[in-house]
Amino acid sequence: MHIAIILDGNRRWAKNHGKPTSKGHEQGFNKIKKLMEWAKELSIKEITLYCFSTENFNREKHEVDSLFDMFRKKIVELKKKDSVIHKNEVSIRFVGKLDMFPNDMQERMKELMDETDHYDKYILNLAMAYGGKLEIVEAVKKVIEKGVDVSEDSIKKNLFMADDVDLMIRPGGEKRLSNFLLWQASYAELYFTDTLWPDFSKEDLISAISWFKTRDRRFGE
Repeated sequence: MHIAIILDGNRRWAKNHGKPTSKGHEQGFNKIKKLMEWAKELSIKEITLYCFSTENFNREKHEVDSLFDMFRKKIVELKKKDSVIHKNEVSIRFVGKLDMFPNDMQERMKELMDETDHYDKYILNLAMAYGGKLEIVEAVKKVIEKGVDVSEDSIKKNLFMADDVDLMIRPGGEKRLSNFLLWQASYAELYFTDTLWPDFSKEDLISAISWFKTRDRRFGE
């Protein structure tokens, strides 16, 4: 099963708790560690998280810089041999236009991907500098450059991530995809909840999966 989650509500969580925005983002990042434990317990093979969109670069500089510093810190934590990633043998994949990030961040991302590439129990895709429309445009460009026919198959092979999504979850109360996995989620079941991402619980995840199992997935038939 492949679940995608839009990590929405960090800033509102911080505001609701009278804390700075950075604390909301930190709480959201910490939730990812718990999510990986839940994924193991619930036998979820693959998870894709919308961490930082191409549009997020347009936020105020101090917030973007703070997020980048947090990304650097969290990558170092994930690289530790006793981290949830190594303990559970999770393959990490950063998906998106990664060259938009500073060089040192790109290097750290690559190192973590290389270190976990041999794991095959679970997959965690972290969408960074990601935009669904941009992904499709970039894939078509690659297909044309390779001189092969433009088709669904050739485009899919050149996406940032080719794996189709079964269930898309959006916490935070909004009911839209926000340019996330437009290709991969074309037949995904969409589950929305008012719970803000930092408050998202194992019970919320189980409720989403239980709802998913009630769906009659006909794929256009």
